[in-house]
Amino acid sequence: MRIRATVAAVSGALALSALAVPAAQAGNDSDMAANKPSAAERFGSSKHRSAFSAAAAAEAEPVVSKVSINSGAGLAVGTTYAKTFTISVTASHPSGVEDAYVDLWHGSDLDHIDGLLMTNEDAATCTASSATTSTCKLTVTATPGSDLYMNALAGTWHVTAGALASDGSIYWNDFHTTHTVQRYSKLTVNASPEPVKKGKTITVTGKLSRANWEDFKYHGYTNQSVKLQFRKKSSSTYTTVKTIKSNSTGDLKTTVTASTDGYYRWSFAGTTTTPAVNAAGDFVDVQ
Repeated sequence: MRIRATVAAVSGALALSALAVPAAQAGNDSDMAANKPSAAERFGSSKHRSAFSAAAAAEAEPVVSKVSINSGAGLAVGTTYAKTFTISVTASHPSGVEDAYVDLWHGSDLDHIDGLLMTNEDAATCTASSATTSTCKLTVTATPGSDLYMNALAGTWHVTAGALASDGSIYWNDFHTTHTVQRYSKLTVNASPEPVKKGKTITVTGKLSRANWEDFKYHGYTNQSVKLQFRKKSSSTYTTVKTIKSNSTGDLKTTVTASTDGYYRWSFAGTTTTPAVNAAGDFVDVQ
């Protein structure tokens, strides 16, 4: 007996069935407003997620000791392709662990959910490390324009975690932890002139941009602190030269004095909504 079937039997409905917003609508704000289903239509009632909790509490619950989503990194999604991420749940119970469940949801509470990412599998693949403990594997796929149909969904999401013991007892928590879902970022660099005489001025430009899930393009990420870094030709380590902010279109520009051969790059530390990114180094020959 798997956890989804157990939840359905007790609650009378599967936990939250999502309706995708058509990708064709995602690029048009007015169409989205007119056609996007309400949160209740998309995700159902919170009672479906909690109705079985009293029955489950009658048994000793499994203990979920770890939930790992994408190895701890945020779920960064661009403008074109669906991306699939791995999830693992480690749980234990005296009778053993048979199944696990995870979903990610966005909203202020269970009655106001505007985003949902459910796992692809009907049941997890669980591998026992002992008679009482198992690690269960799952995957989740996020598609720009449907699952991620507006930019406001970027940021912190709640994580539901569930585990089913071999004796039928259940752990379920819609607020088990949180995880970030992010708009994929890009960063470019160009250092010139090349070559350059020692002591002369080098101009370093670039652009910081990120995915827009509503028009499927990349736009400049404005007013963000970005580090200019340099590594000598003989070194493998970058050091920070200075920090500037991207302008109103995400562009970057600064100057440095040429001293030795090496590579310049821009480095962005990331935010909750946008992942960290480093530009590929641009080599400058100093003569």
